[in-house]
Amino acid sequence: MAQLFPMPQLGSTMEEGTIVKWCRGEGEAVRKGETLLEIETDKATMEVESPIDGVVLKLLFPADAVVPIQKPIAVLGAAGEAFEHLLGGAGAAAAPAIVEAVAPVAAVTVPTAAPLAATDVKVFISPRARKLATESGVALAQLAGRGTGPEGRVVSKDVEKFLAERGATPAIEAEKALRVTPLAARIAGDLGVNINDLALGLPGSRVRSEDVLSHAQASAPVAAAAASVAAEYTVKPFAGMRKRIADNVSKSRFTAPHVTVVLEVDMTECAALRNKIIPDIEKTYGTRLSFTDILVKAAARALDEHPAMNSALVGDELCIYGSKNIGVAVALDEGLIVPVVKDAGKRSLGSISAELKPLIDRARTGKFTPDDLAGGTFTITNLGSFGIDVFDPIIVPPQAGILGVCRIADKAVVINKQVVVRSMMNLCLSFDHRIVDGAPAAKFLQRLKELLENPVSILI
Repeated sequence: MAQLFPMPQLGSTMEEGTIVKWCRGEGEAVRKGETLLEIETDKATMEVESPIDGVVLKLLFPADAVVPIQKPIAVLGAAGEAFEHLLGGAGAAAAPAIVEAVAPVAAVTVPTAAPLAATDVKVFISPRARKLATESGVALAQLAGRGTGPEGRVVSKDVEKFLAERGATPAIEAEKALRVTPLAARIAGDLGVNINDLALGLPGSRVRSEDVLSHAQASAPVAAAAASVAAEYTVKPFAGMRKRIADNVSKSRFTAPHVTVVLEVDMTECAALRNKIIPDIEKTYGTRLSFTDILVKAAARALDEHPAMNSALVGDELCIYGSKNIGVAVALDEGLIVPVVKDAGKRSLGSISAELKPLIDRARTGKFTPDDLAGGTFTITNLGSFGIDVFDPIIVPPQAGILGVCRIADKAVVINKQVVVRSMMNLCLSFDHRIVDGAPAAKFLQRLKELLENPVSILI
């Protein structure tokens, strides 16, 4: 029987997803468990499998469309099966509206009144609400204090209410509004071109960058300015994973009061122990033990003794977690993601290493699942391979802390009034001062140092 296939919710914070690409076209067969499409969420790009054996009867949205969760995006069923009744009887008349709503290039409405001047007001806003505000010409500062979502977050209904109070119509529903791509709007602003002069006069037409440049060429001074602009920089969309990371780190930095403490650790004994047990772990678990594996285990042990660091502030509730689920930041070409080792406190070094390696491989190849990224209670980020000695990591919301790991380097140090060469490393702990004070955080870091400098205790 034909059925609607909705935009899946691939994470607890997901409100909408972007269709990256369809792996099956209309009329093509697909088996249960085969990849139907790729979706970009607020965390990463993931493959989504078909729930049935059948045929793709209809694709309701194209690639690059941004669709709210649970909204139908395709119709699946048997070849030749009728499905129009599933679309509410709208039939072919609904198709233009669907295509218009999901045009690959987002459109904006140019306001007739001058927008408010930019301010330093920080607005916590959902991606969908931000898109609606941008398309409707609403400055984010105008939405400050209007959020009705979790923790005061501005959601789409808040933007719609603001537009209704102002007597405006959301841009995505205004059929006669002047539509312009973001790139065209930016170039027009740089060149001083009045975007209202470029209305093409056709219903649904959209002003694009080439329209702005063609208009600008009519004036020699403006054309010269265009050449100057082109020489100064190139433009690419600020979207996808880079945009998600920007939103997350901005939220973290401006919501949680970060404090970072740094402690130097002697890793000589830890390195010696690692070299000693590598052959046994390779033989038993089929994996090569890394320093990151040891750090995951040591951090979990330290969190056992200092549970305040294994907590999160969710709304007005302080959640202290029992499980030590350690996230490990993995760098990708377009950004980073954080796969999670579950229950690290109960795992052996070999078990952690055997799980972490495949997690990292799936993250780097884009084959990870939502469960790979879910449930983290504390995070480790390692820049040691880049030769970094000190840095200030940003906390993964809503966790209480993140551990920055720096390079291991041979240094001359004084032990028992003797100068000796030891393998030294800095640990940089950032913590949310709303949850943890300086002294408890320092005690956690001090305990982690003790464990790493006496690594046999990690195995007990």
